[in-house]
Amino acid sequence: MFAASLLFLALEAAADLFQPGFMALIVDKGVSSASPAAILRYGGVMLGVAAAGALAAVMRNWLSCRTSQLVAAELRAGLYAAVQRLPLEAAGRLGTPSLITRVTSDVSQVQNFIQGCMRVLVKAPMTCVGAVAMIAFQAPERLPVLGCVVLAALALTALNMKLGYARFGAVQEKMDALNGASRGFLASVRTVRAFGAEEREASRFAAAAGELRSASVRAMRLTAAFMPLINLTANFGILALLYQARVQPGSGVGGLMASLSYMTQILFSLTMFSGLFDRAVRANVSASRIAEVIDSPRENRPARPLHLDGTGAVEFDHVSFAWPGAKAEALSDVSFSLSAGETLGVIGPTGAGKSTLALLIPRIYEPTSGTVCVGGADASLLDPAELRQAVALVPQKSLLFTGTIMENLRWGREDANLDEVREAARAACALDFIEALPDGFGTRLGQGGVNLSGGQRQRLCLARALLRRPRVLVLDDCTSALDAETESRVLAALRQQTGVTVILISARVCAVRKADRVLCLENGRVLGLAPHELLKRDCAEYRAICRSQIGGDIDG
Repeated sequence: MFAASLLFLALEAAADLFQPGFMALIVDKGVSSASPAAILRYGGVMLGVAAAGALAAVMRNWLSCRTSQLVAAELRAGLYAAVQRLPLEAAGRLGTPSLITRVTSDVSQVQNFIQGCMRVLVKAPMTCVGAVAMIAFQAPERLPVLGCVVLAALALTALNMKLGYARFGAVQEKMDALNGASRGFLASVRTVRAFGAEEREASRFAAAAGELRSASVRAMRLTAAFMPLINLTANFGILALLYQARVQPGSGVGGLMASLSYMTQILFSLTMFSGLFDRAVRANVSASRIAEVIDSPRENRPARPLHLDGTGAVEFDHVSFAWPGAKAEALSDVSFSLSAGETLGVIGPTGAGKSTLALLIPRIYEPTSGTVCVGGADASLLDPAELRQAVALVPQKSLLFTGTIMENLRWGREDANLDEVREAARAACALDFIEALPDGFGTRLGQGGVNLSGGQRQRLCLARALLRRPRVLVLDDCTSALDAETESRVLAALRQQTGVTVILISARVCAVRKADRVLCLENGRVLGLAPHELLKRDCAEYRAICRSQIGGDIDG
């Protein structure tokens, strides 16, 4: 389609080039000679050529629009797929606002350039060179004027590109910042209103919008300056041709009219070409930003992956992990093993590394050193899809999607029937409140589940994880919004999940005390690993946590 559009573009350019020549013949051989036959003959040919050019232009427009849209659609799909495969370290480095800009605005810049190529790439140089050739054929003495005009226009275009690259790059960076400000406000609109900080957020957004405006103005000033300069150069050329025709009479009025028409075509071609280069600068900046995502290292996928042994055994063997740029390790030399069906409680103060531990099991992040084994195999050698099908992670923040409750629950298992969905909801103590809603499982949720309470969102996320029938269930403080009675019922239901290895992360002793063993962490290090009673006896830090939460009677 791209090649076909260029072919029609060439036909359109050829038709445009023939028009001034036929006009010169009509004037010199028809009008000057008072020959109606010549006027009709050359006029009919000129009309036929114009009709052919118009048809070619229609086909070129249709093909260029369709091609650019298809390219943009495929590019966005490929870029989104690349984002899905990015390691989270790379995604965090690039930032969500920047990724949104690359998928939307940057792709649009490339799309506009591709469409501009199919409109200008062949036509502008072909028209320019063809017009110069036609003038050289008709009046060679006018070539010096044309040469000066073309060289001056090319020099201005090159300078425009050189100065414009950095400025249009700054525009895209400011667009990232504006998206970040917008996303930050929309994601925390309740908190902003609760603190009465609307004016402060409006000021932040206005500042980001002002920086984008300033960067855009600085970039567009180049176009505003260079385009008129190119037009002025070409108009000087037209004046020079008129003066030259006065002192050096040429082939007649028709020839002069043709030369002026060709000069106008040259002016139009240079203007279009300069505009294309202006788009090229923007597209080049955007293409480099898109390539940064597409060329980023992908998540490690073994060429010959191992497979799970069918159990939910989990083992950490001297595992350490440090966040990029952090001075200290989030986890340091952590070791423990769980047999299939066991429950491990993980407790510790804020910043102990509990959530980091949870993220290493399904390979959301890779350990800095050591080995995480799931189902009897090194997790780094497993197929990520198989690993994550076996491991269900319920994070601290309840993440729900816009759609119905049923669609959210089936997110990880689309083929689940209604009975299975109801059973998972019952196990998460969510069935009662779902059925109490007017539309039940068909109730639509707003973005992030804003029309539900925190505890209801947590129970839906837990039900969604249970519906997957995982071998390993990692619960990262996902009952923090529940009242004590509901949390107790949820934990009791989880203990009835036979054959499922449960890793229960919590800051509350009452949530982990009935686990088979409790792992106590502090500053990323293991302070103790034992059943509740033994750990309370042998680990002073865990005993202090129990005393602070349960009271003086730590044996209770």
